[in-house]
Amino acid sequence: MAAASSPAAVIQVPLRWVDLDAQGHVNNAIIADYLQEARVRFLLEGENAALLGHGTLVVGHQVEYLAPVGFGNDPVEVRLWVGDVGASRFTIGYQVVQDGVVAARAHTVLCIFDFDAGRPRRMTPDERRWFADHSSPLEPMRPLGKWRPGERAYRSPLAVRWTDLDAYGHVNNVRFFDFVAEARVQMSGDADPAGNRMTAAAEAGYLWMVVRQDVDYLAQLDHRLEPYETRVAVADIGRTSMTLVAEVTDPESGGVHARARTVLVCGDRAGRPIPVPDELRHGLETWPAEAITRR
Repeated sequence: MAAASSPAAVIQVPLRWVDLDAQGHVNNAIIADYLQEARVRFLLEGENAALLGHGTLVVGHQVEYLAPVGFGNDPVEVRLWVGDVGASRFTIGYQVVQDGVVAARAHTVLCIFDFDAGRPRRMTPDERRWFADHSSPLEPMRPLGKWRPGERAYRSPLAVRWTDLDAYGHVNNVRFFDFVAEARVQMSGDADPAGNRMTAAAEAGYLWMVVRQDVDYLAQLDHRLEPYETRVAVADIGRTSMTLVAEVTDPESGGVHARARTVLVCGDRAGRPIPVPDELRHGLETWPAEAITRR
């Protein structure tokens, strides 16, 4: 979580019934949506509100899921801190709280971007001063290692919808959580039909719980009729958990638009961790990831 300092803002974000997934809790991707709602409101209510209109891009997310968020009439509380402030980048830390329980903590790195020039730009002294005045140290998030999907990765076509676009005319950063989830669910279903998350509780007696998800954004994704592709591979399988890596790619150009790392825990119907079933373990070993080694 963030340091013991008071948050720069506390934002109330209303829940929606459609935020729930098949397990009856708020979907992990929607948590990123709550972070975005809080972040946008924080910026709009401050002296740097104009940055949203002229270009503020998300460079990366780190999200740790600590407890499920259930539906209710009361909004969730998003506590927000400003962390490191650089020449053109800044970091925001969050806690998502429901009924006094911290359900998630996260970091987002953002960049001030000049769309006309097609490159990041330095903050003005006044812009940087405002962020620095709200800044406090953030507790680092545990690194998940460096992996990439290899040649044997699972491949899933990705169709971008018109509604995936944001105010800048590109796919919104939050939608990448959905893209990775769709490919991940397809892969688990092909590895073991009984392991498909939609039928796990009813048929197999187990489910997958996302406990951490990081996304790095490398290039903007545009709407087009031709499909993109999400490539997923298994980086590590433990006794009760596994780490998956994914890339959102353009099969025509070979370009990579985003990379993600997801840690999942296998649980019983009550949410208690249980060993990964052998049939699913063997199936997922079909798509191994490659470690990135740099000297």
